[in-house]
Amino acid sequence: MKNVNIHNTAVVDTGADIGEGSRVWHFVHVCSGAKIGKNCSLGQNVFIGNQVIIGNDCKIQNNVSVYDNVTLEDGVFCGPSMVFTNVYNPRAMIERKSEYRNTLIKKGATLGANCTIICGITIGQFAMIGAGAVVNKDVPDYALMVGVPAKQIGWISEFGERLELPLEGSGEVVCPHTGTKYILASSILKRCETSKL
Repeated sequence: MKNVNIHNTAVVDTGADIGEGSRVWHFVHVCSGAKIGKNCSLGQNVFIGNQVIIGNDCKIQNNVSVYDNVTLEDGVFCGPSMVFTNVYNPRAMIERKSEYRNTLIKKGATLGANCTIICGITIGQFAMIGAGAVVNKDVPDYALMVGVPAKQIGWISEFGERLELPLEGSGEVVCPHTGTKYILASSILKRCETSKL
């Protein structure tokens, strides 16, 4: 692991794969089977399990545990103290390691502080999950989700600004910050070409 900044209080088990330019801060524990991409930041007191894949350019803030069977694609942001699970119906006295459910967080998604992601779901690319939300079903690309349980209240750009579009139906809008056009059709939002501002 060259050019990886690992704080002297962190524990990185032999076999863990951490990409160049990544930073591992105070009291982090990375298990031996973890695969972490380039230029990632693991904040204080983060735990990364064995069967975890983390893409490039991810930021995992303080007090987050990324348990087995969770995959983060490139550019995912995990806010402070947000929660992943990997067993749907845990019991202390019943072994359920064979029942772990896969959770996929797609490219560029943001998981707000203290939100909870129930195992077995997919969060779409560039979706934004509000602070404290509890997500228990799949989330579309670019969706803005809040509440308990989380409900979609709008659409969000790759820049991280709310887009003035209806939840359902069709429409189009250009991000004022980047000039990127977004088209909503059949309640699916897609990014199109970048126009000149």
